[in-house]
Amino acid sequence: MKFAQIIDFKTERFDDMDRLMDQWVEQTKGKRTATRGLIGKDRADGSHFVEVVEFPSYDEAMANSQLPETNRIFEEMVALCDGTPTFTDLDVVRDEQLNAATVRRFFHEVAGGGNLDAVDEIFAADYADHDIIKDEETVVGADVIRQDVSSWRDAFDFTFSLDRQICEGDDVVTLWTWTGTHKGDFMGIAPTGKVCTMTGTTVFRCKDGMIQEGWWHEDALGLMKQLGAAG
Repeated sequence: MKFAQIIDFKTERFDDMDRLMDQWVEQTKGKRTATRGLIGKDRADGSHFVEVVEFPSYDEAMANSQLPETNRIFEEMVALCDGTPTFTDLDVVRDEQLNAATVRRFFHEVAGGGNLDAVDEIFAADYADHDIIKDEETVVGADVIRQDVSSWRDAFDFTFSLDRQICEGDDVVTLWTWTGTHKGDFMGIAPTGKVCTMTGTTVFRCKDGMIQEGWWHEDALGLMKQLGAAG
């Protein structure tokens, strides 16, 4: 589970604090486990600051705190503060940006890149798939993604362009354009060598950083027309 730490502190010497943090970033390059940091200043009190540091997990945060550079910089940071900073440890239970990044990883790394090993890192084991071009209303299991990606990649060399992405709550809506070269059998149609495009929308529902459910709406009829299989 993703983890975040909030550091609340007061200082009249923020410029010195800022330079200190730059030193820590430079000295821990390649070793630190923090993935993102943000500092905000209180509009009502110019000496009051709040830093939010994100980590992939609590264990990674603990590994980061044990770096000798972290301990040394923390001691120097406290010396610049008015009083002792306070720390709040948070298990992240919802992160819309993380969900969006997970979905983009699917389109680019798994679907477009063919990395099927990443499926288990992205999709829940009981993932539920809904696709208008399938006979079954709902297909359950992460293997459905492996099978779908494999069959499409056997039939086409393709890429996804993500035209727009909207995140709200646990849902990530992606409007995409698919471009593929027909190289193998597809729904009984022999390879044509044609370059085709198809637009569509996918809604993924995420939970705990994994994709839990998906709804696919694609212009399959338009694709079939380009392949010469529909009038």
